[in-house]
Amino acid sequence: MFNYKIVCLDLDGTVYKGAEPIPEAITFIRAMQQKGIEPFYITNNASMTRTEIKEKLRGFGVETTEQQIYTSGMAAAHFVKRDFPEASVYVIGTDALRDELTAADLQLTERNADAVVMGIDRGITYDKLAQACLEVRAGATLIATNPDHAFPSHQGFLPGNGAFVRLVEYSTETNAIFCGKPSPIMLELIQQATGAAREEMVLIGDNMKTDLLAGVDFGIATIHVNSGVDRPETIREQGMKITRFVDKMTDLLA
Repeated sequence: MFNYKIVCLDLDGTVYKGAEPIPEAITFIRAMQQKGIEPFYITNNASMTRTEIKEKLRGFGVETTEQQIYTSGMAAAHFVKRDFPEASVYVIGTDALRDELTAADLQLTERNADAVVMGIDRGITYDKLAQACLEVRAGATLIATNPDHAFPSHQGFLPGNGAFVRLVEYSTETNAIFCGKPSPIMLELIQQATGAAREEMVLIGDNMKTDLLAGVDFGIATIHVNSGVDRPETIREQGMKITRFVDKMTDLLA
């Protein structure tokens, strides 16, 4: 592990489950830091700001900076600004997502949008979803922070953003553009910021359809940890080219 310059860690299901840390992950992170390697944290959760994620990690005994945290909200804002720089945006999501879009100098609107951006919204309503459908049917591009149908919590698996996006896709007969994993956007941004070669990067995650697919498609070392969504046997059945399977992250220190 210490041969990699850039260690990218998923959060939900890899470092913590909702409000509960995964002890072996915390031990692993501290070991990396003692060797002078500051991990990057890449999450499909767009509901929290980078400051909030930093404070959550601090509560688990992990010190980091906002510059080490990449969210699907950041990825969505980057994508919209790059490909639709003058777009007005109708948003379903939290203030964290709105802040990322506003920081990218994008105009937010409640009607007549050029793009609809959907992130997890625990206050979701029929009216919000209906307005998103109306905007898409009127020609707005449908963009989503991530395709996660479910995510692990201390309660069990809860509905993810992808479940609500699927409703809008189905209603409008329109396919969404997803900016979180497995999209490579966050990994591209980390590579650009660090100048690292892909051979120097490794991604560690639990979800086959998001984390692991992102790493494999990006061409970097990809490690599955058996602490979240998918089991090793499921991934092996799919024939994914995973670099290594571990039961817990401390196995990587052996």
